[in-house]
Amino acid sequence: MSDSSTEPLDTQAREEDYELSPRQVMAITYAVERGDAEALAELLEPMHPADIADLLEQINAFDRGRLVRLMGDEFSGEILSELDDALRDRIIPLLPKTVLEDAVRELDSDDLVDLVEDLDAPEAILDALDDRDRAAVESALAYPEGSAGRLMQREVVMAPEHWTVGDAIDHMRNADHLPDQFYHMVLVDPRLHPIANVTLGRIMGAPRAKLLRDIAEEVFEVISVTQDEGDVAYAFNQYHLISAPVVDEDGRLVGVITIDDAMAVLDAEHEEDMLLMAGVSESSLSDSVADTVRARLPWLFAALAAGIAGAAVISQFDEAISAFVALAILMPIVAAMGGNAGTQTLTVTVRALATRDLTRANIMRVIRREFLVGLLNGTVFATVMGGLAAVWFDMPELGLIMAAALIINMLIAGLVGTMVPYVLDKLGADPALASGTFVATTTDMMGFFAFLGLASLVLL
Repeated sequence: MSDSSTEPLDTQAREEDYELSPRQVMAITYAVERGDAEALAELLEPMHPADIADLLEQINAFDRGRLVRLMGDEFSGEILSELDDALRDRIIPLLPKTVLEDAVRELDSDDLVDLVEDLDAPEAILDALDDRDRAAVESALAYPEGSAGRLMQREVVMAPEHWTVGDAIDHMRNADHLPDQFYHMVLVDPRLHPIANVTLGRIMGAPRAKLLRDIAEEVFEVISVTQDEGDVAYAFNQYHLISAPVVDEDGRLVGVITIDDAMAVLDAEHEEDMLLMAGVSESSLSDSVADTVRARLPWLFAALAAGIAGAAVISQFDEAISAFVALAILMPIVAAMGGNAGTQTLTVTVRALATRDLTRANIMRVIRREFLVGLLNGTVFATVMGGLAAVWFDMPELGLIMAAALIINMLIAGLVGTMVPYVLDKLGADPALASGTFVATTTDMMGFFAFLGLASLVLL
């Protein structure tokens, strides 16, 4: 009688949002527990390498080591490329030399570069490559970090500009090696300068006698090898590119960037912005407690400094707070409303900077808009909270103070939430880096100062 837990799991077992189902994880860990390599292979066979990488991140270090060793030759280069950087550093030493060599030889040059540049000890990967692949990787690593030279793959399908569709088809059929995935054939002149892209769809749909240059794509963008990868990702997104040739300083074709790599950069930049705005750095579920503490402590110290700055403002009005306890009850509301409004504006601004929608040409229009938004939102909440404060504490003047402070802080929140990331961006810094903490600190301090300052003037 066969054990049902070792039978291959239907891919429908995964949840609708593509998370691994608990049943899958339990079946795999049970096979690992028993040391059943055959059952493990059957369970992993229908899974995508990205799902296997997720699995390795979700289980504990002991089970992870046993799983990797039990997989043996089934551990592929695609799994390795899908792993989180920190986890990859822990798994590579677990792989036998022959398994590692076979795994990395499966990868295209761009995936190899991505793999090597993030490793603490890349020698294990470099030593596993043959001379040709190692030279290609080391050549790519000579380009600046975050450049198109690091992002591109060297495997390019090219053709002379005078070729016909028949020439192109015969060339591809007779080639000893083609990239696993490519979308265009790049037309080049005699000096290897790219002049056009021809999609595979147009090649397959045209008569053999048709000249390739006659069916070339209308949109053609060439990427410099030193261009920043963020600009590359923007170009792909802006102009709906599928792939683009990369040229060296002399304009000669040296590689190609495909949409999957460009979108990975775009996704990584958005993720980084979100993490920085939240005050955390890049991490994963597999990080140790010590690593996580070290990553978060600096941001928490920054938050502590911001809190001390707010407390210092409050301390200047201790006499007013002692005389009117209602001030201590109401002042957090003023600061919180300003902080929330500032965060809203900050998020929109950082996003607009990332998509190049916010420029010098329209910054003043955006500032005016945020000023009016802050004024109108402030007026609405000033009416609500001003009336509530007046009734709550039976002090009409306190209601007016509350209303005025809310309007002032909402105006400041709109202006600071727009200007701080914009100025940081123009200074060459990441607009998300310190914006969140600075905006929150500013709105807190100004909220306290406006509310308690007006209360001291009116009530004392």
